[in-house]
Formats: sequence, C-alpha cells, structure tokens
Amino acid sequence: MSRRRKDASIAAPSGPHTEAGEDAVLRVIARGVHGVEALFDAQGRLHWISPSIERLTGRAPDELIRAPDALALLVHESDLGFCRRSIAQLVQEGGTRDFELRFVSADGQTCWVAAHWQRLDEEASGGLRMSAENIQARKEAEHKLLETVAELRRSQALREHYLARSHDERRRLTALLDVIRLGILFFDQDHRVLHYNRALLDLWGFDATENLIGMRADSLKAKVLPMLEEPDGCFAEAADSGRGGIGALCEIRLRDGRVFTSASAVVEDEPGGREIGRVWIYEDVTLEREIAQRMVDLAERDPLTNLYNRRRFHEELDRLLSDALRRGYDVGLMMFDLDGFKPINDAHGHQAGDEVLVDIARQIGKLIRRNETFFRLGGDEFAVLVPDVREEALCELARRIVDGVGALQFHFGVAEATELTASLGIALFPRHAMDAERLIGAADRAMYEAKASGRNRWAMAGRAGGQSARIRTPGSNEPNENED
Repeated sequence: MSRRRKDASIAAPSGPHTEAGEDAVLRVIARGVHGVEALFDAQGRLHWISPSIERLTGRAPDELIRAPDALALLVHESDLGFCRRSIAQLVQEGGTRDFELRFVSADGQTCWVAAHWQRLDEEASGGLRMSAENIQARKEAEHKLLETVAELRRSQALREHYLARSHDERRRLTALLDVIRLGILFFDQDHRVLHYNRALLDLWGFDATENLIGMRADSLKAKVLPMLEEPDGCFAEAADSGRGGIGALCEIRLRDGRVFTSASAVVEDEPGGREIGRVWIYEDVTLEREIAQRMVDLAERDPLTNLYNRRRFHEELDRLLSDALRRGYDVGLMMFDLDGFKPINDAHGHQAGDEVLVDIARQIGKLIRRNETFFRLGGDEFAVLVPDVREEALCELARRIVDGVGALQFHFGVAEATELTASLGIALFPRHAMDAERLIGAADRAMYEAKASGRNRWAMAGRAGGQSARIRTPGSNEPNENED
C-alpha cells in the first residue's frame, strides 16, 4: 500500500463519525501496547495512561487519572523524591531522562521498570511523555546471579583455606560442591580447567571417571560443541576467561532437546584484586521451560485440535491490524463453519463430532502456509488470518479450503461414507473494515451469505456502502455478484 493510502486509512475523514473512528483505532493500538505509555502535564499531573498499567499494577487508568497525585500512587516512596526532581529538571531543561524506579501495585507489591521521560513541544502544551518497560525479571535475575557469585566466592575462599591446611579439608569441600545440582566449572587464568563438580559431568553427559583437570578450554569446547543446536552460542565462549566482570545469563539448547542456562563471573584472589580465573555455572532448566510452554499452550490453544483458540485469535488480529496500519498492507480474514455438522453429532455422538473436528484441523492445516495462522473459534467454526495478501491469493486459498473439506469422507464404523462441506466468508482489512470487530462482522456475514446461497462455497464480503457479498458458485474459480 502506498504511503498516501496508509495515511488515508488513519487520517480523519470529514463527517459525524470522525472522532468515533479515530477513538476506535486508538483504542486498538492502546490495547496492544506492551509497555506503559503515559502523558503528564508540566506540573506532573497525569492526563492519560495506557491500559497496560492495570496488568502491571492492578490499578485502572481511570483510577490513576482521577487521583490528585498519580505519581504518589504509582512510584515507591523511596524513588518518589528522585522522580519528582528529575521531572522538574526535565520541564526546565527539556530533552529526555532515563532512569529505573519501582512501581507499587494496588496490593503493595513492587515492580522495577525502566522509565523513559521526554518533554513534549509547546504544541503539546509542554507536557511530559513517559514510556515504562517492566524489568522486574531482569532485576531478579541480576540479584540471583549476584547472590550466586557471592556465594561461590565465599565457597572459593573457604576452599583455598582448607586446601592450605590439609588434604582431608579439600575432600570435604569437593563433597560440598558435588551435592550442588548446578554444574560448576572453574578455569584458571591460563584457560585450563582448575576444578569442576560431579553435576557438571552429569549435565554434559561426561563419564563419571573422566578427568577434566588441566584440560585446555579449546579441547573442552571441542567435546561439547557437537551437542549444541547452535555451536556459535553461549558455550562457544565459555572458556574466554580474559573478559572481566559478571557475564550475562544466557540459554543453551542441546540437540537432545534439553535446555541449560549458563552464567559466569571472574574469580579474584581478593575483592578488587588480581584475576585468577573464571567460574561458569550451568543449570538444567528443561522441565521449567516445558512447564512454561505447557502453560502458554493451555492459555492459547484449543485442547481438542491443538489449533490456536479464540483468545489467541483476537490477540493476533489486533497485532496484525496495528502492523498493517503502520506498514501499509492488507490483512485477510477467512471464517468458515461446517455444513451438516450437527446431524453428525446427533446421529453418531459427540465423540464422532470430535473426530471430525480433529481431522478437519489436521487436513486443512496442511493447506495453511507458514505466514498464515489457523484458529478454532469454538464448535465447528474456524478462522484463518493471512497478512500482507492480495485478493487473488486469498480467493485461491478459500477455494482450496472449501474443496479440501468437501473431499473428506468419514465412516464412523459403517460402510457408507459421510461427507461434509464448508461455507466460508472472506473480509479484507482495510477494504471492508477499519477495525477488528467490524472485520469479524464482515467475514461472518459473508460466511452466512455463502451458506444461504447453497453451502459448499465461499463468499467475499461486500465493500462499504452496502454492496452484496460476492459468492463463489460451484464449478467456478471466481466469485459472481450475488443477485439477491
């Protein structure tokens, strides 16, 4: 889409519905904002804040806007003074300010955010814009890593003390490290393995009798790299003990499906003293990642067909429309249901109906390309979202879906096959609607026009102004105007 067309889709046309149209688009965009966006006046009073603040703090935007002092509600008391001083300085001097602070939620919990403040120009009344990003997970990871490193430094100091005293004390420390389930690996300043624990051997699948002491970093890397999905990833630099400071926590994926996290830190002979090596810590987080993915799947996928569900459909549609407005392309929405599905449930039971839905999802899913997304909205109703698409390609996909459903046969334990057909409706953004709700309505109406015109066919939504949907008649590849 040309820039003129893109601008035209956002610019307010003349007429009584201009504000409502703009508000609808802005609400869609605001709901899709991942971080927090807010507008303050020069005195620090809140004028607007994005709905995402409620997910972060449990406070509704209206509650904060009505509050006499929204900053006092949002910002932790330890950070409030600094925040106010920074805002005042920004109002006086202009430019931008970036700093981290803590938000306080309605239940008293705190959450670290990275806040970017910008003074707006005089045309925007000289107010302030705040963009805030949730960095709580990063802060917790940093804190956990620092605690781990501190603990390891204490363990290392204790180890050196005991080694100096006796061999028995050395064995006690080794036993201590061996009961830790984290894999621990020390390199000296010459990039040779100085120490490791039993968990390291177990994690990487080394034989329990293998001796790594004195092994060069390059040799150890050569043993490990064939196990990795991405050999150039985090472990490829594991032995680089020449870098100072605490390394970032990173993720390692193995070819066998396991997932490790790794972190490293410099080991000094005393705090702030000479660097004598580097310690690496590895943890198997495969189970945690699998549980997290299962939780995502439960929230986003239909348990029967494993297709994305209605919730994910609305999220993906909002995201695609925002991206299409920004980049200027068309988004195609296809909705279809199955003709004659209810009689199958009535005659053969719900288990037979479930088998039909699973087979439809599997067979039609083979027609869906990687950039297209297939959803089950509920019952026998399905949807497909197609970004950056031309009408001809969308019509061809609709034909293949309708023909694909019609080609399936189901027996349900009897010799005579049962066949199904589909009625499918198509709507294009921004041609048929300028927001998600109206686009769904346009596709839904087109689907029912296809069903009313004889089923086993697809229909393109009518253009704005009341034009009828275009119906694909049996035996043709192009839709004809509905003559109702």
